[in-house]
Amino acid sequence: MITLKDISKECGVSLATVSKALNGQPDIGKETAQRVKDVAKQMGYLPNSAARALKTNRSYNIGVLFVDKTRSGLQHEYFSGILNSLKVEAEHLGYDITFISKDLGNFSMDYYEHTKYRNCDGVVIASVDFKDPDVIKLVESEIPTVTLDHVFDNTTAIMSDNVGGMVDIVNYVCGKGHKKIAIIHGENTSVTQKRLASFLKTCNLWEIDVPDEYIKSAMYHDPKSSAIATRELLDLPERPTCILYPDDFSFIGGMNEIERHGLSIPDDISVVGYDGILLSQVLRPRLTTFRQEAEIMGTKAAKKLVEAIENPKLYIAQQVMVPGQLLEGGTVKQI
Repeated sequence: MITLKDISKECGVSLATVSKALNGQPDIGKETAQRVKDVAKQMGYLPNSAARALKTNRSYNIGVLFVDKTRSGLQHEYFSGILNSLKVEAEHLGYDITFISKDLGNFSMDYYEHTKYRNCDGVVIASVDFKDPDVIKLVESEIPTVTLDHVFDNTTAIMSDNVGGMVDIVNYVCGKGHKKIAIIHGENTSVTQKRLASFLKTCNLWEIDVPDEYIKSAMYHDPKSSAIATRELLDLPERPTCILYPDDFSFIGGMNEIERHGLSIPDDISVVGYDGILLSQVLRPRLTTFRQEAEIMGTKAAKKLVEAIENPKLYIAQQVMVPGQLLEGGTVKQI
């Protein structure tokens, strides 16, 4: 096995210089640092993670907690975008990622116990029931955490602008002349609460009354429940002229139900999605939706968590808002 001493001898520099070059420390010349790295690569040097962990008292391993009710896993395009950018940035910063769960073979443990078992330096909580006592136990522990779209005291939250996103959607739809606007929302989470409140408030500013029967509950990333909600809306004596969906993937259920009713989008009814996933842009007509910047959220989550891990005494928890963008498609008719 190639050691630092072997690289030192080959390069004709001290062990300290080799260590600094391989660890990216700035107090040596760039040419020397690059030469050491090149020689190390040519010699097939691989860093000893155990020695590194012993020296720094860190595992360089980040836990990821991702649990969604529909069990779509990494097929969930919005969250897969977040998790991929999180992985890329974590690796760039020198960290690996490990998924955290409550089960490990025949053993059952809570999230905190699994995090300790995996020796994670910190955890990004991407999707989960934030009211779960096991989640709260993890967040309130000594382990640094960063949450996505949920705010706890004394921990950093990376937030998609759900309030601003709904404002942009309603303003766009109302600007197209719509006054009968229905909304299908996901399960009761802080994200849903913000979107629904923003929807109602913005409609009120347009002096639009939203009847209770125009507000339907479904689940995120679940076409089946959105199809049922769409059917209920279309069967109303006075159906809406536009339906807002909880996310782009759920809209597929609504689209199928609209077709079963013999209706055409947008001639007979208008629709708007949410998330801005690739699927929304390849549908015909192209879906009008609000794109959440998944890649930016994942990158920021990794950076903030590593900052909390490596500079605990200087770290200040904060809420980081990530704005999105309305993508105008062809699914909202001018009336």
